[in-house]
Amino acid sequence: MNRSHAMTMPADPHAADTRPVILVGMMGAGKTTVGRRLAARLGRRFVDADRALEERCGVTVSTIFELEGEQGFRRRERALLAELAASAGIVLATGGGAVLDEGNRALLRDSGFVVYLNASAADLWLRLRRDRTRPLLQTADPRRQIERLLTERDPLYRSVAHLVVQSARQPIDELVLHITGLLPPGILLPQSDQTPGDAQSGARIGDQMDNWRTDGQGDECQ
Repeated sequence: MNRSHAMTMPADPHAADTRPVILVGMMGAGKTTVGRRLAARLGRRFVDADRALEERCGVTVSTIFELEGEQGFRRRERALLAELAASAGIVLATGGGAVLDEGNRALLRDSGFVVYLNASAADLWLRLRRDRTRPLLQTADPRRQIERLLTERDPLYRSVAHLVVQSARQPIDELVLHITGLLPPGILLPQSDQTPGDAQSGARIGDQMDNWRTDGQGDECQ
């Protein structure tokens, strides 16, 4: 675990800690794949910030980028994150670029328990090489773009994270179990009035993403 940040802890150490568990990391790191499974294990509701934004706007993230540019998308993302970070008892998967905004970084760090899913550029490329849905990868050299984005964003992810874990090609259940074992005890206590996230068993992170690629779906829009 990296250095601690100031967080609002439950007054009663035996009470459930309802702060959101917030997943950050690059596109392709497995935030949605792991988030769904983690939410199911914790008995929490799972929220994907990009999917929530698409539902609110009625269009895809790619369309928002086309119509409003990255600046317009980030503005909408910022407003939505302010709402989601205040939601009790959820597991929240953020978009890969959410940490670019200084206000978002402070919000995420101070509102929840932040887990950085750290994946290498090589692993990210293997997962995303057939993806045609990510606006920021629509370049002549998407592999180099992944490397550039990771270099730029890795320090930002680390600056907000309370926990950093490696997201490689280990089984998803193994990674979720590892994360669960490192969460504050109060987060593990049952959450009231929650609908657990959905989950599938027996898959590896990269395999799960490859299956979604077949349907033209990404794990989260970037």
